[in-house]
Amino acid sequence: MRLRLPVVAVATLALISPSVPAAAGTPAPSQLVFGACPDDIAQPYPTLTCATLQVPVDYRQPSGPTTSLLVSKHAANNPAKRQGALFVNPGGPGGSGVITAGYYATPDESGFTALDSAVLDAYDLIGVDPRGVRHSGAISCAAPDYFPVPQPDPDAPATRDAMWKLWDGYADGCGANVGAMLPHLGTDNAARDMDRVRAALGEPKLNYLGGSYGTYLGAVYTEFFPHRVGRMILDANVDPTPPDLFYQLAKDQSVAGQKRLDTYLAWMAEYDAVFHLGSTTRAVRANWNKTLADFRKPHGSVGAHELLGALFGVLVTEEIWIDFAQILSTYVNDGDDTALVEFAAPSTSAGTERFNAIFSAVICVDSKWSHSKATYERDSARLAKVSQFAWDNMWITGSVCRNWPVPNHAPIKISGRGLPGILMFNSVGDPATPYAGAVKLHKVLRGSVLVTERDAGAHGVFASTQATMNTAANAIGTKYLLTGELPPRDISVPGHALPVPTPAALKAPSEKKSPAVGERWRIS
Repeated sequence: MRLRLPVVAVATLALISPSVPAAAGTPAPSQLVFGACPDDIAQPYPTLTCATLQVPVDYRQPSGPTTSLLVSKHAANNPAKRQGALFVNPGGPGGSGVITAGYYATPDESGFTALDSAVLDAYDLIGVDPRGVRHSGAISCAAPDYFPVPQPDPDAPATRDAMWKLWDGYADGCGANVGAMLPHLGTDNAARDMDRVRAALGEPKLNYLGGSYGTYLGAVYTEFFPHRVGRMILDANVDPTPPDLFYQLAKDQSVAGQKRLDTYLAWMAEYDAVFHLGSTTRAVRANWNKTLADFRKPHGSVGAHELLGALFGVLVTEEIWIDFAQILSTYVNDGDDTALVEFAAPSTSAGTERFNAIFSAVICVDSKWSHSKATYERDSARLAKVSQFAWDNMWITGSVCRNWPVPNHAPIKISGRGLPGILMFNSVGDPATPYAGAVKLHKVLRGSVLVTERDAGAHGVFASTQATMNTAANAIGTKYLLTGELPPRDISVPGHALPVPTPAALKAPSEKKSPAVGERWRIS
């Protein structure tokens, strides 16, 4: 997934200490009363019930203003086997835990659920929309059509002044529109909020399944509330160690994304008889590079920025590898750009803008950022020598946070002390949360066990989609959730199978569109 958007300039970034989990005298949260969910939740996920919880805007002022969190619950399918509550978070920042609980619990047309039925029997699934997300006081920084469609070419030197101005203007909008809530939207407060929900549910421990950015949220929770950690699975892991963690992650994503693209191009070459894009990786790369060059002169609503964003979304999961290869083939071999433009066309919906806003608000306060344009441009120029994603990624990270209008929070050092065993998963080729970050988090979380998916690169290993399901990994994670038993040591499992473009797969119905928001941003 990706990153996006800035606010009002400040001369220096002062640091706000996040070290105190909650102020002394914080009132105990009331019990949650579950009832009907909002219509946009209830319609796709009818098994969910919802409740709201008021939490302090500023935990240093526990009796001050509050904000409302939406909490969803899918009750354990078998009350006789119930073991407790399992909190879920899909990442982002900006992903909806409320929706994720519904996704995990609801069978698709074939009856498939990402979580094993035994887990659904044993746990209430609890989803929280973090503060600033969707039904928990969603923030917005600008009109949905603030960004031009298409956006300027991210690599063109001639567009850089315009790009800095564009992102600075968006930053100003965040400062003006979000107001007093803006300083309190970091992961530190999201972790405190999660513990308030745990307490309101009457759960003595927090059992947790977090993916991508959700692994960082989980890691911060372990630092604030180590005595409250129950069974915890962290999948597709964020390295919490750099002070500029989200900028460093964005740079790492650029390199990992290019490596993942190499794998995808080689896969297309393997099926040249189907896609006719070339029988070698070099030949397929030439066709992709020509397409990208063509789109630097926009085709309707799609230019280089939109095409690169759509491609990165394809790289995080193989579910749409066949679709995108077919669409690229149609453009390369027939000269018809209709399907490619439709696939990569950007969303200008209010929901997309709200996602952009909270995504930016969290990453900008969570880590240190340089004020220097030269720093970002120098780093991007260096990375552009090895990655086509470098400049585009910089515009949606450094440019948004360079002059954020509120101070960043002091980076949270994860000590990993006093914790039960935590189970971690990561694929070796994940482009959004590169494997090296999982190794660093694993080292920090003492006593954790890391399960590595070899020869794979999907973003997420455990409880993934049907197309990227790894049965060995799922068995390990399911056993841990049901019994608390970890593998005796770090292990690796074979990668799941890549898609095969059989005639049935090629003819299968497909929306053939770019992945949803939350998959298209470079942090997830």
